[in-house]
Amino acid sequence: MATFTPKNILITGAAGFIASHVANRLIRNYPNYKIVVLDKLDYCSNLKNLLPSRSSPNFKFVKGDIASADLVNFLLITESIDTIMHFAAQTHVDNSFGNSFEFTKNNIYGTHVLLEACKVTGQIRRFIHVSTDEVYGETDEDAVVGNHEASQLLPTNPYSATKAGAEMLVMAYGRSYGLPVITTRGNNVYGPNQFPEKLIPKFILLAMRGQPLPIHGDGSNVRSYLYCEDVAEAFEVVLHRGEVGHVYNIGTKKERRVIDVAKDVCKLFSLDPDKVIKFVDNRPFNDQRYFLDDQKLKNLGWSERTTWEEGLKKTMEWYTANSDWWGDVSGALLPHPRMLMMPGIGRQFDGSENTKNIVSQITNNFSQLKMVIPNSKNTGGSSPKPSLKFLIYGRTGWIGGLLGKICEKQGIPFEYGKGRLEERSSLILDIQTVKPTHVFNAAGVTGRPNVDWCESHKPETIRTNVVGTLTLADVCREHGLLMMNYATGCIFEYDVVHPEGSGIGFREEDKPNFIGSFYSKTKAMVEELLKEYDNVCTLRVRMPISSDLNNPRNFITKISRYNKVVNIPNSMTVLDELLPISVEMAKRNCRGIWNFTNPGVISHNEILEMYKRYIDPGFNWVNFTLEEQAKVIVAPRSNNEMDASKLKNEFPELLYIKDSLIKYVFEPNRKVPLGVAN
Repeated sequence: MATFTPKNILITGAAGFIASHVANRLIRNYPNYKIVVLDKLDYCSNLKNLLPSRSSPNFKFVKGDIASADLVNFLLITESIDTIMHFAAQTHVDNSFGNSFEFTKNNIYGTHVLLEACKVTGQIRRFIHVSTDEVYGETDEDAVVGNHEASQLLPTNPYSATKAGAEMLVMAYGRSYGLPVITTRGNNVYGPNQFPEKLIPKFILLAMRGQPLPIHGDGSNVRSYLYCEDVAEAFEVVLHRGEVGHVYNIGTKKERRVIDVAKDVCKLFSLDPDKVIKFVDNRPFNDQRYFLDDQKLKNLGWSERTTWEEGLKKTMEWYTANSDWWGDVSGALLPHPRMLMMPGIGRQFDGSENTKNIVSQITNNFSQLKMVIPNSKNTGGSSPKPSLKFLIYGRTGWIGGLLGKICEKQGIPFEYGKGRLEERSSLILDIQTVKPTHVFNAAGVTGRPNVDWCESHKPETIRTNVVGTLTLADVCREHGLLMMNYATGCIFEYDVVHPEGSGIGFREEDKPNFIGSFYSKTKAMVEELLKEYDNVCTLRVRMPISSDLNNPRNFITKISRYNKVVNIPNSMTVLDELLPISVEMAKRNCRGIWNFTNPGVISHNEILEMYKRYIDPGFNWVNFTLEEQAKVIVAPRSNNEMDASKLKNEFPELLYIKDSLIKYVFEPNRKVPLGVAN
């Protein structure tokens, strides 16, 4: 078995729990390795975690954020980094329900900055990405075989969704740029130094204080726990023996219910579980079980060493001896400690009254901010206010421009947003200035002249399609506003369940199965994350068509100008019919995901036959195969049928695609007189 020997390792997030144990272990065991730690010292980080390495000559600490591209590039070059172990992340599931956007910024955008720096510098020999078992989603209660490294990713909460999204980026950089990546997915870890928002240290500190141990739900949820030193050894093995391009589960088959963990802690402190354990409201979604197949890592020579009883006793003894390690953590010991993740609030648990006042003041201001909402009630003597006012993003885009014309036609007041989607403060200013009743997001990167552009402009694509869209959704939620989001249906492709020509379309609840283009990856990623926002209506547009046959983005215009075209039936969106429907959906307060296409499918040849019959009798075209098409494009294209029955049920007057094309596109543009045969 070939082994890898690094020279200069950058470990991100190593003032945190797991990474500090890994860093201390490597610094201690390998004095010839230079270890550079990068950590922004967030609320769950503590420099004291690195005290064992403080005086070591092969250790260097840098305070900074992985989202700073300049800093990351500077460190890679000046420190001659050849290996990255990427631990930095927001990891607490409870917090992700309270402020999921912070998880996107840290876990997805931060990872992307690191990957891009690796690509640019071209000097990285190993990139070890630390993920989680939660990306697999919930394991069946009766499953006897755990999730293996090739199992499908089905995240169920904002935290795990962002970790899955980060994994997709890591995989993409490995395949697109040959970056030597390795990914790990681990079970729960416990032990000394862990911030007490996590279950075991929280239970221990509460037991030490004689306070109740809060359990979400009924405590039947099952988890697997590994002691921190065993996990640090696992990363040591992966670093030296792991194969590039592979994923490794770090797990144990020894499972415990949460209620049993609480009882074991009670036993250590001689407490009566019936009196101490308190059942509280469950999380919005709490996976019942995570179960991993860890054989692949065992084949590299790793195995769990510490028994549960031994590890729990060591952990209890450490917290007993270091009860003030984290300062005042009373906020973290709450059953649902989401306030720790509020924007702008760092960890300041010094126990002072001033700190409590600061947190209270920010919380109050945050509540006031959410109250900046137009009042629809008229007051005596004031002029009547319009019942609707739209704020539209995407002024220079095709759909955004058409929305403005629709508003003008319907007499709906509207303004175009001036702020950039990724700049939160500018979006807040827009909303406070315009005072809209609804926000429409028609901004996005699709690429010019086509999606191939996104393959070579990935940071720009992520900035707008992922970070920008999520920022706008989050700001809208804070202001109590519905966001109409024009998304894409190009996240699916025909498969065995939905074969071409079968009439079986993809439904709103189906999982995206097409990742052939980077554009589609970002769209699928953000759609998954937007599910956590109940103020968003996601409209899956496909191959948009309008009556403006001079518009280069019109699907008909595109294929009529191509030298050759494929011939595949697809679902499509006739904007002249459907954009007014989207305005009506906003009025009806529609939310969730909608397949925003006309019912039925139509092929390239059928459209061009119509074009010939209505527009140009002398028009001819040539077909070619998907294999031939692949030679002239950079990224594969999505072909699928969408099930539009949900939209049809809401709007029974919605026309089938061929009828809609005739009514809204070809008849208004007819150049061939009626009765003239082609």
